[in-house]
Amino acid sequence: MTPRSSDQQGVVLLEALIGILIFSLGILALVAMQAVSVSTVSNARYRTEAAFLANEIISEIWVDRGTNYDNVPKYAVSSGVSGGSPSADAWVQKVYALLPGSDTYPPDVTVVAPVAGGRQVTVTLRWRAPDALTPSNHVAVAYVSDP
Repeated sequence: MTPRSSDQQGVVLLEALIGILIFSLGILALVAMQAVSVSTVSNARYRTEAAFLANEIISEIWVDRGTNYDNVPKYAVSSGVSGGSPSADAWVQKVYALLPGSDTYPPDVTVVAPVAGGRQVTVTLRWRAPDALTPSNHVAVAYVSDP
């Protein structure tokens, strides 16, 4: 018995619709991967900025300690307020400009009293990326020796 043509009607249309569905799911997956990629790149940018900013203030302390070791404590920053160093004030403003949400989570630079011929400097930077649910942070610890 041969199948009647009426038994086959609509099969090609159904196959085409299923093919379009599979293709659409693939395109949606690619778009989702692209969104995740953009988010990851922006987070990497903020982490890099934070590392550079931490290294910048530590470098300032290292350079200044050569001329006057007593200036090192002036680089302390507590909740975004510096201990009296103009370059630390400028650095805090740069942190606010480069890291989103850092005004909500201000930077800290802790200078520990002299220990074993130097001081320990801890730089803590926090920020919240526009697409993040929680804040991120970067902590750098350096030992600044007595000249």
